[in-house]
Amino acid sequence: MISLFYEGENNVICAYMKITILGNNSALPAYGRFPTAQVIEMNEQLFLMDCGEGAQMRMQQFGIRHMRINHIFISHMHGDHFYGLVGYISSLSLWGRQKEMYLFCPADIKKVLESQLKWALGFEIIYRIIEEGERAVLVNDDKFEISCFPVYHSVPTHGFKFSEKKRKRILLPEKVREYEIPAYFYKNLCNGEDYAAMDGRFVKNELVTLPGHHGKVYAYCADTRYAPEICPDIMCADLIYHESTYLENDQQKATERFHSTAKEAAAIAKEAQVGQLLLGHFSSKYKELEPFLEEAKPVFENVELALEGMEFELQ
Repeated sequence: MISLFYEGENNVICAYMKITILGNNSALPAYGRFPTAQVIEMNEQLFLMDCGEGAQMRMQQFGIRHMRINHIFISHMHGDHFYGLVGYISSLSLWGRQKEMYLFCPADIKKVLESQLKWALGFEIIYRIIEEGERAVLVNDDKFEISCFPVYHSVPTHGFKFSEKKRKRILLPEKVREYEIPAYFYKNLCNGEDYAAMDGRFVKNELVTLPGHHGKVYAYCADTRYAPEICPDIMCADLIYHESTYLENDQQKATERFHSTAKEAAAIAKEAQVGQLLLGHFSSKYKELEPFLEEAKPVFENVELALEGMEFELQ
């Protein structure tokens, strides 16, 4: 959880970022694991990251309020990342959705949806087509932004970065009352200004505010070969998800199929100096997942498995 705590009038206010894993398998459902999908919660909004087969079932199972999702991001044109999308969009229509949905995706995803969903949905899908190799800000809000960056797979593929913007200074209500600062000046205080009254009183900003907190960053590194080229895009992120389809004994297969091993994912996390690493997109050939941790930890210690149903909260 991105916990931004400060004292007000005997209460606590916090903002947060949370990642819920819906699916963590590659290619095929196996051993009770579903293909790739995640939900990111940020600034009280939900964002769907990839939509593999069964994603909407997992949302129901894990208590995700689907009507709060207004933005969907599809990393690339492989079925294990979008085969759940047609069903999910169809369900939204049957549930009576009216609010528009923003879909960030390769051009061919739009073609698939338009060929499958030929009836009136009851809501508009607003497409933002991501071009091959594009690096851009996709969503720019007052409190956060979401951007894309290219990764290196067998088809054009993108990763996504969810960034909380640095917060303004935090007002201390009891202090502004103590110094008798009028309410109209509160916005100025949050912007870092000192207060100078008409009667000559002068109040330094630091006496009535706290510093704004550093914005947290989550990076989703979709299917990719080992690619140090992505490190500048994810440098110093608080948390990254990086595919780890294979173990080291299948290194050749990983290279041939433009995927990464757990050890390679850890090497990227180390080089990019990130806070924590999540491993996912496991091949269906592996029943047990603990070996992925065993291979990654000697390279990068702060690593976890992206197990389905788990919620990762940045602090």
